[in-house]
Amino acid sequence: MTITTKYSRRAFGALLLGTTAACASTIPESMPEIPRAMPFLEGYEPIFDAGYNLPGIPRELTQGVNRRMTGIYLGEAPPNSIDVDPYAKFLYHVKDDGTAVRYPVGVGRAGKSFAGTGTIQIKRKWPGWTPTANMIRTEPEIYEPFRRGIPGGLRSPLGSRALYLFRNGRDTYYRIHGTNDLGSVGNSGSAGCIRMFNQDIIQLYEEIELGTKVRVRDEAESQRVDPENYGRGVELPAKQIDPEDIYGEEALANDRPPDYDAVDPNLPVIPSNVPL
Repeated sequence: MTITTKYSRRAFGALLLGTTAACASTIPESMPEIPRAMPFLEGYEPIFDAGYNLPGIPRELTQGVNRRMTGIYLGEAPPNSIDVDPYAKFLYHVKDDGTAVRYPVGVGRAGKSFAGTGTIQIKRKWPGWTPTANMIRTEPEIYEPFRRGIPGGLRSPLGSRALYLFRNGRDTYYRIHGTNDLGSVGNSGSAGCIRMFNQDIIQLYEEIELGTKVRVRDEAESQRVDPENYGRGVELPAKQIDPEDIYGEEALANDRPPDYDAVDPNLPVIPSNVPL
């Protein structure tokens, strides 16, 4: 579900272009107040997907602009495309009515981000992951232990969904995907891929068609279109994961393949003898 609030064009422009950095302790005046009693923002509650109970996104990670919003699109990408601003840490799904859904994202560390344009040619639910040869060569201490790959599921760093970026018909090995590293969203911390909260990538996945164009803003465009959010977030160091946390007996026991026929056990059960 998307948080949607009515604003004038001027006010919404200020909402999209202004405001504070991720995880800010205060909410700008142009934003609706959020009741403090709510444990999660609307759209970021715990969800059940493919047999997994995914946690909600803590409120402190969805404060300020670091959350999903819908409004007037002020960028330069064409309709029905994806526009990524790696400097402001946002992804826009541009609609054909002049609006866009804006999602917070995590992007690559310095020198590791996808640049230019691409096309979504593969979509996968609960994808597995294997480090590329280049990742193993340049950061062996991080990626060598996972050379054999990680199957799709709770252990996979690609999270609940992935959109695969191609260029000129060839896989770029960059993805737009979910993540279990929630604190990286709104910052620079990946090996180049674009990370999203699982709740957000699940929504985007359903709305994106194969063949959708993706463009990544360069620095000059980011400064021109969204100067107030330019440079938000911080650069995070690469995380070293203990292989035991991925391949150990306890990790294997706590994970299982996705079950797309699973039914949320918390849903009410309708007795079979009740007419519908």
